[in-house]
Order: sequence, then C-alpha cells, then structure tokens
Amino acid sequence: MSEDFLMKTPDSVAADPEAIELLRMWWSKDEPVMSVKPAFSDPGQFGRLLVIAARHMAHGYRVRHGHDEKTAYNLILKGMSDAIRADDVRTVAEPDAKPGSVQ
Repeated sequence: MSEDFLMKTPDSVAADPEAIELLRMWWSKDEPVMSVKPAFSDPGQFGRLLVIAARHMAHGYRVRHGHDEKTAYNLILKGMSDAIRADDVRTVAEPDAKPGSVQ
C-alpha cells in the first residue's frame, strides 16, 4: 500500500493505555471493507461516533479539496441517508485468521 494511503495513529491516542480502536475502513475493489469492534455497550454511542466522524470528514474535504464544509457535511449525511433507505447493505465476514496468527 502506498505511503499516501497510510494513516498515523495520533500521539494522544498512542499515549492513552485505555484507548480502543473501534473501526478501520478501506475502499478496495470498488467497495467498502472494514474491520469493526463493537466496544460500546450502547449501540447508540457508535451512531454518535459516526456523526462526529462525518463532521471531521467534512472539515477534511474543506481543507484538502476546498469544499464548503457545511455542504460537504450535508452531502455526507445524504449519502448515509441514501444507504439507510436503500436497505441493501449486507455484512460479509471474512474467515477467521489461521490459528496462532496475529490479528
């Protein structure tokens, strides 16, 4: 994978022994691929996390691509709403790693 696509763990997270990684996402072969850990006891907390992520992503679109931040945020939410209404998202789990391998 190109260095351009690798993301760095923030120093504040690396320094926090109680930090939990919840989600990794990639776009691969024209589809989203992710690794998830349902660490919250309340699934609604994950929904709140997604809204915060959408706000941060909208800011990233402003900084990196010059988009209007509010418009980008609304387009992200529209994309989420479209996916919810389509109701065609399916979970496909990859097989577990070989016994003894590091995950």
